[in-house]
Formats: sequence, C-alpha cells, structure tokens
Amino acid sequence: MFFHRKETMMPVAVKHPDPRYGQYLLEQFGGATGELTAALTYWVQSFHITDAGVRDMLQDIAIEEFSHLEMVGRLIEQHTRNLDQTDVFAAPLFRIRGVGPHFVDSQGHAWTAAYINEGGNVVRDLRADIAAEAGARQTYESLMKMSKDEGTTKVLHHLLTREITHAQMFMAALDRMGKLDDPYFGTIKPDETVDMVFNLSHGDDKRGPWNREPKFRYVDDPQPKGGLPAAPVNPDDEKTKPLAA
Repeated sequence: MFFHRKETMMPVAVKHPDPRYGQYLLEQFGGATGELTAALTYWVQSFHITDAGVRDMLQDIAIEEFSHLEMVGRLIEQHTRNLDQTDVFAAPLFRIRGVGPHFVDSQGHAWTAAYINEGGNVVRDLRADIAAEAGARQTYESLMKMSKDEGTTKVLHHLLTREITHAQMFMAALDRMGKLDDPYFGTIKPDETVDMVFNLSHGDDKRGPWNREPKFRYVDDPQPKGGLPAAPVNPDDEKTKPLAA
C-alpha cells in the first residue's frame, strides 16, 4: 500500500527558467543514473533480501528516491513553463514532447528497465548500490556546476547530499555483515587461483597492495597451460569439391 503527500521534501522554486538546463535535468529523471532507476532498483532488490533490517532500509531509501524523482520533475516543469521561440531552438526536445518532465535522458533516449541493477545476492546488490549512488552524485555535481539559478542549485545540493547518505547506509549494512571489504561472498568457494595476480601488461610495471605478498602471489611472466584447442569439425565447411549432380 502506498500513500503520497502532495508536498515536496524541500521547497522547489525556480526563479530563472532555462529550458536548455531543463533538458540537462532529464538525465536525473529518465537517465541511467536518475532517480527512477534508483527507486526501482532498491525496491526490487528488497524482495529477495532475507535480512529484515536491510530490507526495511532498502524500502525506505527507495521511497525517498521516488520523492527525489518528484523534486527533479518539479524542477524540469518550472524550467520549461515559459517556452518562447528562442528557448525552443535551445531545447528542441521540449518542442517535440511538450513542457515538463519525460522519461528520457538529456539526449532523448527512453528510460529502460535495463538500468535496474539487481542480482539476488545482498552483498552484490549493496556494493552495486554504492557505485550507483556515486554515479548519481557525480551527475548532480555536474548539474550544479552548470546551474545559474539559486533555487535549482539548492535543490540539487540537497539531492547530492542524500546520495552520500545512502552510500553510507549501504556501507554500514555491509560492515555489519563483515562484507564491507571482504571479496568472498556467495555459497561457492573459489579455486586455488584466488590469490594469484598475473602481470599481463608489460612495461613500466607497478607493484602495490593489489599485487604484493603475502596477500597475493605475483606471477611476473605467466604462461598458458591449456594447450592449443582442437581444430573445429564442420562438415558444411567449403573445403572440398562439390558433389556431382
């Protein structure tokens, strides 16, 4: 069951509408890193999470992301409310689709469910969620740098901040499970090569904690051990003369 209050979480007031900037904002409405993607990702993930606390966290954040979608939509609506002929040429997407938000990104590409990132494993999902929040934060930072409207910048600053909060929540959940920095998860143990690191990019090689002993076994000159594969067998290949009619 869902309820919706017709009030945004914080004021959304654009004083200087700019339809071209409104087109940029579509990136966070119908884009890959947008709020719809985040809301649906966390909501779908919650269905396969057995930990009641993590499930509740994901559902809370998912609903907050829907409220963020509402705020971005209000921004777009206000930036496109007065379209004169000059503005139309600056942002032709709104001339074609009409004013207000649409589920497309800034280039007019339609939103797709392929943006939703979930894999049925809580550790895998939470790690993907941290990366998703980083991507959204980066987009908001870019939008803030382009903003010339104080009201818009204030809303975007709040949304950017909330991405950081959500990433911290996901990291805290992983830490409670002991999986914040543990690469081993799942039900199948890795094989004996799990600690081997291959030097496969030669020239000015660098060593660091990612390929040093004792955590890793460094193989400076790795050699293939699989041998050459057998030649394929294809009776339809064009290697013999055609049969007589």
